[in-house]
Amino acid sequence: MGLTKSEIFTEEQNDIAKIAKVLGHPARIAIIQHILKIKSCICGDLVNEIGLAQPTISQHLKELKNIGIIKGNIEGTSVCYCINQENWPIIQEKLLSIFSQENKNNNCC
Repeated sequence: MGLTKSEIFTEEQNDIAKIAKVLGHPARIAIIQHILKIKSCICGDLVNEIGLAQPTISQHLKELKNIGIIKGNIEGTSVCYCINQENWPIIQEKLLSIFSQENKNNNCC
């Protein structure tokens, strides 16, 4: 497989692409929406809420944590996850930087 040539793109473009890639799975969107809806940390109810196996949920949580969307704290024998309050506005800003750009090309397609 060839290189992605990410070095020819800006740091901002690479960051946005990484975030978009992680958000590209509906289970991850469902996890984020659930955490935002309950407005607190979640420890073990995602398997019942999302309907996927525990190892699958764990893999999705790992991806969300690696990109900084969520963070986790160990509480006893479980890990509790919540939105990373430090990174959340940064991620929002990066995504809005694309979607807030005006499209003035009305004569296309």
